[in-house]
Amino acid sequence: MHILKFALISAFSLIATLAQAAGFRFVTVPAEAGFPAIQAAVWSPCAEPAGEIRIRTMVLPATENCAISGDKLPLIVISHGYGGGFTGHHDTAEVLADGGFVVVGLSHPVDTGSSDMSRADTLAAFTERPADIKRVIDYMLTAWPDRARLAPEHVGFFGFSRGGYTGLVVAGGTPDLRKMIALCPEDSPNPDCAQLRRNEIPALAFTHDPRIKALVLADPAFGPLFDPDGLTDVKAPIQLWASALSGEDRTGGEVTLDYVTTIMRDLPAKPDYHLVQNAGHFVFLPPCTEELAKKRPNICTDRPGFDRLAFHAELNATALAFFREHLKN
Repeated sequence: MHILKFALISAFSLIATLAQAAGFRFVTVPAEAGFPAIQAAVWSPCAEPAGEIRIRTMVLPATENCAISGDKLPLIVISHGYGGGFTGHHDTAEVLADGGFVVVGLSHPVDTGSSDMSRADTLAAFTERPADIKRVIDYMLTAWPDRARLAPEHVGFFGFSRGGYTGLVVAGGTPDLRKMIALCPEDSPNPDCAQLRRNEIPALAFTHDPRIKALVLADPAFGPLFDPDGLTDVKAPIQLWASALSGEDRTGGEVTLDYVTTIMRDLPAKPDYHLVQNAGHFVFLPPCTEELAKKRPNICTDRPGFDRLAFHAELNATALAFFREHLKN
């Protein structure tokens, strides 16, 4: 590792360790036009000592309803993967909030693990997820009680897996869903594969949002759906992360290293690319608690020699530096 990079990571890791006083509050984006309400959480800069917030079996180092510290703060939206939720990347949210950003993590209604997953494997997920992001940004900038603290011209995005796909679409990408059939095993029971086999591809409108000025994408899903023409309008700078062993840890065929490198190759501007060696897809999720590791060993068990805690110090510091470069003076 280069000395400068090591110094950067060490410095930001120390900041995250010492601070972690992010403010935290729950928010609900109201239902509209046939779309359900969106449950979300907001992390923000906070001058009070760090507290603890318990959410089910998880304890977050944050201070609930802390007064927001600062003005003209950039906004980051976090989009989770299949079956995830708004706390799915809480450590990244905490570091970004400690670094001067307001961060909103949402639970996508179509495929959040704590809710009804009956539509998670339908084609609706491909369009509803990007639409969710626009609704959340609209809410934060026009209806959120502390919207005056935000800088509307500085909006960023962090997405993992399906969240990475979501970011590409919101940033201007247009996937070709006809190519999805190549990702469907012949025996797949998923409704989306059945629709494609019957050639039942509805006319779908993909939501784009030019307010997003920078994106960090980790193992974005469905890479083959984007050909170069489908990515032509993705103009915002991107930091792109890939796990070297993705696809070997039961990701459902949605993510492989080849899929991510296809995106890297076809983006009109070269991304800030990071390949994580000896890593499976789920290393981008925070280090697991002992209780979660017992319940979900498939997402908590890493390859021998891989240190998820150390990796997240690098991931979060590097993402923070990227957003600071592109969203703050």
